[in-house]
Amino acid sequence: MNTNKTGKISHFFKLLLPILITQVTLFSMSFFDTIMSGNSSPQDLAGVAIGVSIWIPISTGLTGILVAITTMVANLNGAKENDKITPLVKQALYLAGIIAIVIITIGIFSIQPILNHMNLEPKVHRVALHFLLALSFGILPLFLYTVLRQFIDGLGKTRTTMIITVISVPVNVILNYFLIFGKAGLPQLGGVGSGVASAITYWIIFGLALYIINTKSPFKSFNIFKNFIPISIPTWKSILKLGVPIGLSIFFEVSVFSVVTLLLSEFDTETIAAHTVAMNFASMLYMVPLSISMALTIAVGYEVGANNFQNAKEYSKIGLVMAVSIATIFGVIIYLFRYDVAGLYTNDPSVQTLAGEFLIFAILFQLFDAFAAPIQGALRGYKDVNVTLMMMILAYWVIALPVGYVLSNTDLGAKGYWVGLIVGLSVSAITLTFRLFQLQIKKLKLSEV
Repeated sequence: MNTNKTGKISHFFKLLLPILITQVTLFSMSFFDTIMSGNSSPQDLAGVAIGVSIWIPISTGLTGILVAITTMVANLNGAKENDKITPLVKQALYLAGIIAIVIITIGIFSIQPILNHMNLEPKVHRVALHFLLALSFGILPLFLYTVLRQFIDGLGKTRTTMIITVISVPVNVILNYFLIFGKAGLPQLGGVGSGVASAITYWIIFGLALYIINTKSPFKSFNIFKNFIPISIPTWKSILKLGVPIGLSIFFEVSVFSVVTLLLSEFDTETIAAHTVAMNFASMLYMVPLSISMALTIAVGYEVGANNFQNAKEYSKIGLVMAVSIATIFGVIIYLFRYDVAGLYTNDPSVQTLAGEFLIFAILFQLFDAFAAPIQGALRGYKDVNVTLMMMILAYWVIALPVGYVLSNTDLGAKGYWVGLIVGLSVSAITLTFRLFQLQIKKLKLSEV
């Protein structure tokens, strides 16, 4: 990789841009699900919000386990041990398939009881239930695609996954339009239609990835699907040893936001809908630090594999400065256009007003994310994941959620949860920054010995 600063910035940007386009495009599925459901009715918006709040922490946590493949492939690529990549990816595909089947089975028996314990309007309950049932048909291809994507990205070919995603999203939007509003002779399913559309889109993404890996260079030279190999428990253990802390870190981070949405079910439908608008928009902006995080995992992972720890440190700094700078600009945009943003999601005046108020909190929210997310990505490149997991539990579950719950019972009401999340994010940003600096100093000293 490039050794001068300008070269590193250029290389990092080339890694980052396709990842960013991919993440924004993938998120746009949820973005359009939410916007189009909200334009169907507040109940459809709330139902999709509840369904997404149950599904997202599960899917991101479990697919997060597979994020380990990016680090492992990047390390092997940096160490010039490409012969070990093919068996690794094959074992990861087996593991992903089993995880998907297990989660589908558990969901069949648990979703109805979970929803029954929530204080939901009948229509909101129905939309949430059938949204999740429809989405379940896309779980297997989503998990298998995740492995293929980590393999492609781990080789640094992030433009390929960008192409796959960009091709598939227009299909998702068209299917949303047809199925939510009942166009082109299809039934009008409301919010449930977005679940059906997403499941179909997951199959399309997986199919495109299969085609590219089997026919295009450099991927076809790895012969991922050429020969069957038996299950290797030791390889599964190595994936899980690195992947489980990553998956749990992501789960504990993402699930706290979903728990907040579920706790907000005690408020009225307008409050749930307004919170969903603000959180959905903040989550879209989060795609920038998340993408920087993923690019850092690849860049840092490659340099660590090659024992170039000074380069790894410099890439971390480049990513962090970039994330914070962009977050500052986003903060100004959110403040100036918060009510216009809310108007994109809903035509209900009371929901628009409340969502605009929630978006004020999103300014600090995404600023702290700009510190925490890139640093997590850099730490994954170092394969330092266990300490990060403990920090996530502390920041979100020991601090953020209890603080938010206490404040929600004051005059702040539902906004108290946002304050709690901001406090937790600030703790996460501070502790992760300290951990990265500590690790960088340690690695540099070892390399000098």
